[in-house]
Amino acid sequence: MSIKIYHNPRCSKSRQTLQLLEDNNVKPEIIEYLKTPPSREELEQVLDMLNLEPRKLMRTKEKEYKELGLDNPSLNRDKLITAMLENPKLIERPIVIKDGKAAIGRPPEQVLEIL
Repeated sequence: MSIKIYHNPRCSKSRQTLQLLEDNNVKPEIIEYLKTPPSREELEQVLDMLNLEPRKLMRTKEKEYKELGLDNPSLNRDKLITAMLENPKLIERPIVIKDGKAAIGRPPEQVLEIL
C-alpha cells in the first residue's frame, strides 16, 4: 500500500495534513513538489483522480497566476497543465494519493476519506 503526499513544508495546511497522516499511522512517501515537480503524466493522473479541470487545482491567488494571464478563459487544458509544470507553486497543496484515489488536504481531514 503506497501513499504519497505532494507536500510543501512551508505550508501550514500541508504540514497539518502530513501530521494527520502520521497520527493515523500512515507513513507516506513525501514528494516536495516544488523541488521535484510531477511529470505531465503524473499531473494528468492526479487531475483525473480528483475529477478536476486544471484551473480548479491552481492557486489562483499566486502572483504568477495573474502575471502569466492564466485567468484567460480561452486557455485550454494543455496550456494550463504546462503552466503548472513550469510553475509548480501554482499547484494546490497538499495532495494525498492512495490506491488510485486522490484528495486535497483542504481541510486536512478531507484526506481521511481515501485512507
